[in-house]
Amino acid sequence: MVPDLEALTHELEAGRRVSQPRLRFRLQVDTVGLDAVTHRLIENGDSLAFEFDDRGAPEQQILGAAYSASLLPPSERRPVMSIIRRAISWGGPVGPELIASLSGFRGGVTGSKSAVGDPVKWALERLGFARGSNAPSSRDVQRNYRERLREVHPDHGAEVVGAAQRIAELSEARRILIGR
Repeated sequence: MVPDLEALTHELEAGRRVSQPRLRFRLQVDTVGLDAVTHRLIENGDSLAFEFDDRGAPEQQILGAAYSASLLPPSERRPVMSIIRRAISWGGPVGPELIASLSGFRGGVTGSKSAVGDPVKWALERLGFARGSNAPSSRDVQRNYRERLREVHPDHGAEVVGAAQRIAELSEARRILIGR
């Protein structure tokens, strides 16, 4: 099923007309006789979480998302279809790690609203740059990264619990700011 879904997203992304039914379901444009289903991304403090309406088959939900995305202008459709394909191939639990992955983070960020909303601001804050500071040089980013790494690393006296997460966040912040 996954290869067929991915192929469908590529067809829809290209703006091609898709024959129906597709993957055992047909696209129904009118809403007569259909139940409304709502999925949400909700915030709880600085954390984000999904809230899924579980009515209907999972295949129907992903097809609905793909067909809805196909209605976007081409410039917006491509990145949304890419995210849908990432979601289709996700093998982990539905939670903060999925939100981080779909938001484009490689690791270290787990469902943080501030990181997803403004990753550069989050990265600057994580590495200790002052609010409103200009874009720091690669050298400054590296320096602050090393300083913060020493502060959070257990070998330098920091708490062992949560150290891996703190180190991963610093690495992700550095990647965001200088692309490494």
